Amino acid sequence: MSPAIRLPSVADLDLRGKRVFIRADLNVPLKGAEVADASRIDASRQTLDFVRSRGGRVVLASHLGRPKAAPEAKYSLAPVAKHMGLRLAPDCVGAEVEALVAGLRDGDALLLENLRFHAGEEKNDPAFVAALAKLADVYVNDAFGTAHRAHASTAGLAHACRESAAGYLLLREVEALSRVRDDPAHPYVCILGGAKVSDKLAVLETLAKRADSIAIGGAMAYTFLLAKGEPVGKSLVERELVDTARKLLGGKTEILLPVDHVVAAGLDDTAGARVVETIPDGAMALDIGPRSRAAIERRLADAKTVFWNGPLGLFEKPPFDAGTRAVAEMLARSSAYTVVGGGDSLAAVQAAGVGARISHLSTGGGASLEFLEGRELPGIEALRIRR
Repeated sequence: MSPAIRLPSVADLDLRGKRVFIRADLNVPLKGAEVADASRIDASRQTLDFVRSRGGRVVLASHLGRPKAAPEAKYSLAPVAKHMGLRLAPDCVGAEVEALVAGLRDGDALLLENLRFHAGEEKNDPAFVAALAKLADVYVNDAFGTAHRAHASTAGLAHACRESAAGYLLLREVEALSRVRDDPAHPYVCILGGAKVSDKLAVLETLAKRADSIAIGGAMAYTFLLAKGEPVGKSLVERELVDTARKLLGGKTEILLPVDHVVAAGLDDTAGARVVETIPDGAMALDIGPRSRAAIERRLADAKTVFWNGPLGLFEKPPFDAGTRAVAEMLARSSAYTVVGGGDSLAAVQAAGVGARISHLSTGGGASLEFLEGRELPGIEALRIRR
């Protein structure tokens, strides 16, 4: 087990009259010039509102998308600024931005333009860190979704500012994920989905040492079924990981695999979807079937802790979304401590309208998996209080 993580809190800082640089995760999906899903924005509001209420002068920063280290109009944070009712700076560093920050009054907030318009952000370049530091008296990291990246705004700036702390979202994430990683109440059930075993192999190996049962769905399940010698038809498999899957199946932790499947001729064959127990040669498995859902529900019946990451089927395309939606509803009914992470899993929870009934919704997909693996996340390590 990793030693307990203790982080300084934004709640303990004297903020009045100070320039407070808040690194948030506002990397939201857009539809044209509008925000399509404001979940991450909403999750960051508590810290933003708290700092403003305490008289801090907020310098809010984030990335959006994957620009190629130069300004790209499609990755501008303008839609986010509009949604939040904030002024958008023309850049995130430089004399013009420094002047705008100097003009802030207590309780004001300014949103900087996309940090990744500069190569120095992802390189954690000292010169770029110094340019950001000119805008700040206090640094607050509230971007758990990028805490696993050693970037200028997530790691470098924490060391460059005299005072640094974690925001409320980051504190909640660390508390919830530490609970399921280090001290889960048993029975502990994990549900993992998604396309590739390779994306989740490390966390699978870690959870196999701690969980009582791991239910595997999505395309990654078919690498495990192949390892058992079962027919998988045209389903997606990673043949180079079949031996690894076989070793995991031979461990002490129960690995629960689909026992029936929703299959079709291909990804677009929604009309041909049908439930089978054995996958035919010409078919592709695209969701778990009703018996597989029932098996997961039985494991959840007496669970005390549940972690779920990844869809159980081709969630984006009905009718192959039924398994994922069913799991979302199961977790909402569960009396266990439930943690859900990953974009599709969160989307399923929201689509089912059960988000309020999940104990913790994690905003970080990759970050949450690396945290559960026990890896050190640079954005957290930069803030950590050493004993």
